[in-house]
Amino acid sequence: MTRLRELGRSGLQVGPIAFGGNVFGWSVDEKTAFALLDAFVEAGFNLVDTADVYPAWVPGNSGGESEAIIGRWLRHGGKRDKVVLASKVGKWSERPGLSAANIHAAADDSLRRLQTDVIDLYQAHEDDESVPLEETLGAFARLVEAGKVRAIGASNYSATRLRDALKVSADYHLPRYESLQPEYNLYDRAGYEAALEPLAREHGLGVIGYYALASGFLSGKYRDAADAGKSGARGARVVARYLNPRGRRILGALDDIAASHRATPAQVALAWQIARPGITAPIVSATGVAQLREVLDAARLSLSAADIAQLDAASAGD
Repeated sequence: MTRLRELGRSGLQVGPIAFGGNVFGWSVDEKTAFALLDAFVEAGFNLVDTADVYPAWVPGNSGGESEAIIGRWLRHGGKRDKVVLASKVGKWSERPGLSAANIHAAADDSLRRLQTDVIDLYQAHEDDESVPLEETLGAFARLVEAGKVRAIGASNYSATRLRDALKVSADYHLPRYESLQPEYNLYDRAGYEAALEPLAREHGLGVIGYYALASGFLSGKYRDAADAGKSGARGARVVARYLNPRGRRILGALDDIAASHRATPAQVALAWQIARPGITAPIVSATGVAQLREVLDAARLSLSAADIAQLDAASAGD
């Protein structure tokens, strides 16, 4: 059975890997999405992360498609009690920013699309410095009081602004951000570790990092420039960003450790993150059930101190 972890001090208990619903309505159709969510829950995991904006970037989409697919799955399968549902507000052009009015309207829209009475974790998708923190957190507080939201979280906040938000919550007796959603993986470490990690650990926040596999680079999918063609424009961006001497060192260490554990590089990269103190659950996406089962097996992979030291050394900045 998958061992659950508390998300901050929210009381929410979540598995050590979260499913990223950004692929629903994009690279995953509805039938496959249902199969993926069924397999995820059947494997003992429960945290499903989405946002109102997902996936508005796809031609023909307008946003809200991911939430709507999840909502239809919940209605069809009756598994609401099996999932911890996380969504976000603030980044969609249709419902931009973190004003009180927008937060309330966006939450009601998300609840309708998700076909549920409550969002377990409602996150500010990005900071909005044009709105006082007191207004934003006050709006979230009213959603909690109304029973529409159980806990709140922050995504893409700087350490300074997150600390300010935590102070406002304490000073005004408002619900605090119980979780942080930063970009974090074995390659992209500094942005989280420099200032956000010590702050999150000081305050006991849950951490659910996105791009946990560096857009697929840490799976070993992209090993030379020709591999860029595997994923079109996205592949070219991945190769340009990660395929450098440091990236190759990381892949080499992942390969070594994967071979010793009869695992895959992706499983090792996720196991490294799961083992890091302060991390609650990396967020991963999959486009097929077999791929999903492979990454979920990372939760059962136990790395030695030597394994972790090797990965840390390989990923040290140049």
